Amino acid sequence: MRIAPLADVKARLSAYLDECQTDGPIIITRKGRAVAVLLAPVDDEDLENLILARSPRFRGLLERSRQSIQAGKGLSRDEFWQAVAERDQQAGKTDRAAEDQVP
Repeated sequence: MRIAPLADVKARLSAYLDECQTDGPIIITRKGRAVAVLLAPVDDEDLENLILARSPRFRGLLERSRQSIQAGKGLSRDEFWQAVAERDQQAGKTDRAAEDQVP
């Protein structure tokens, strides 16, 4: 991991992009304080995880879900998978009905 001033990163962005792909994250500073991290995702899943981890909306959803589970309003594992199966079954019926209406 490297620490680099913002002015240097701006001047040599391509070089820093190459470096973070091989050497790992680069901490970008402004006036000596960390303001950003430059990192290269490993793959699309890694990128998605990074984006979701920083999403206030997603974090809020997780927190509400945790509170609901703690309040005893969550589903058991079996109930969850039963609900998924029922939803998938309903989606299949809807898809087949739409196909039947196509001339």
